[in-house]
Amino acid sequence: MTKTAIPEKPKIFTSYEVFIIAILATLQFTVILDFMVLSPLGAILMPTLKITPAQFAMVVSGYAISAGVSGLLAAGFADKYDRKKLLMFFYVGFVVGTVFCALAQDYYSLLLARIFTGIFGGVIGSVSFAIITDLFRMEVRGRVMGFVQMAFAGSQVLGIPLGFYLANRWDWHLPFVVIVIVSLIVGVLIVLYMKPVDTHLHNKVQRNAFKHLFQTVTRPEYAKAFAATTLLATGGFMLLPFGSAFSVNNLGISKDYLPLIYIITGLFSMAAGPFIGKLSDSMGKYKVFVLGSLWTAVVVIFYCNLGITPLWLVIVISVLMFTGVSSRMISSSALISAVPEPLDRGAFMSVNSSVQQISGGIATFVAGLIVVQNSNGKLDHYGTLGYVVVGATLITIVMMYFLDQYVSQKLAAAPPKSAPVASVEPEVAPS
Repeated sequence: MTKTAIPEKPKIFTSYEVFIIAILATLQFTVILDFMVLSPLGAILMPTLKITPAQFAMVVSGYAISAGVSGLLAAGFADKYDRKKLLMFFYVGFVVGTVFCALAQDYYSLLLARIFTGIFGGVIGSVSFAIITDLFRMEVRGRVMGFVQMAFAGSQVLGIPLGFYLANRWDWHLPFVVIVIVSLIVGVLIVLYMKPVDTHLHNKVQRNAFKHLFQTVTRPEYAKAFAATTLLATGGFMLLPFGSAFSVNNLGISKDYLPLIYIITGLFSMAAGPFIGKLSDSMGKYKVFVLGSLWTAVVVIFYCNLGITPLWLVIVISVLMFTGVSSRMISSSALISAVPEPLDRGAFMSVNSSVQQISGGIATFVAGLIVVQNSNGKLDHYGTLGYVVVGATLITIVMMYFLDQYVSQKLAAAPPKSAPVASVEPEVAPS
C-alpha cells in the first residue's frame, strides 16, 4: 500500500517576514530601552545630580514632549517617502542623541540631550507600525504586534537590569553607551537586508504635506483613535518613572534586588507576549483589551497603596501588573492599526505616536507634581496616581469599544482577501 502524502501546513510567515519582525522588535528594544532605562536610574540620578522628583520628571517628559512635537511635524511627510529611508533617517538621529546622553554631565545637559533624542526617537515607533500595517494583514497582526511588543519586556529582562547594574557598579552614563553600540548593529542590518517599503507610493496622488496632516487630524474616525491613545499613555508614563524610587523608599526593597524584579517580570512578559498576540487574533482584540484593562486596574490599586512589602510579593505583583499592561498594549496596537486607510497610514501613525508621547509627557510632568519625596525619602501620594490611572483605564474601555465597532464595519465592507496571509492589506476607499 502506498502512503498518502500529508500536505504541509502553509507557513504563516516567510523567512523574510520573520526577519522583518525580528529586526523591528530589536529596533523597538533599543528605542524603548533608551526611554525606560531612566526609570531604574531615577534612584541613582536624583541624588547624583541633586535634582528633585519634579526635575527628574522633566527629564523624562522632555523626551516625550519633543518626540510628540516632532511626530506632528513629520506626519504630513510620512506617506511621501520610502518607509525604510524614513526609518533610517530618524534612527541615525536617535543614535546621535543617545551619544549626547552618554556625554551629559549635569541636569541641563542631560535634559537637552533627552529633548534631542526625543525629536528623532519618538517618530521611529510610528514608522515601524506603519511598516507592519503595510506588510501584514489584520488576521495575523495581533501575532506580529505580540512579537514586536516583546521589545518592551526584553528591555526589562536584558536592558534595564544590565543598565541598572552598570550604573550602580560604575557610572550612570554607561547604559547609554551600550544602547549606542547595539543600535549601530541594528542600523547596519536594516541598511543591508531590509527591502524598500514603498507600496504606498504606487498609484498615489501627491498631496500637500500640511493639507495631508490637517485632513488626518480632523477626520472623525481618526480623532477618536487619537483620543483613546491619549488616555492609553497615562498609566505607564505616570507610574513607571517613579517605580524604582517607590520600590526602594516605600516598599523597602534594596537597590541590589531591583534588577531581579525587572528580570523576572520581563521574562514572564516576554513569554506572555506571543500568547496574548495569538489570543487577540483568535478571541478578538477588544475582548483581550477589556480583560487586560480590568486586570491592570485591580493590580494597580493594590500596588500603589502598599507599604513595606516582602520581595517575593513585589515580584508577583509586578508580574501580574505587567501582564495586564502587555495585554492592553498588544491588543490596542493591533486594533488601532486597522483604523487608518492605506494612503494615510504613515501620517496616522505619526500623529498617533505624537499624541501618545505628548500626553505621556504631560502625564509624567503632572505625576512629578503630585508625588512628593519627604524627608525620610519616601514618596507621598503615589496611591493618588494609582486612582488616576485606573480612572483613565476605565474611560479608555468605553472609547475603544467605539473604535472596535468602526473597525468591524470597515473590515466587513472590504472586498474579500484572496492574497497570501502576509501580503499588503487591500485598500478601502476613504469615506
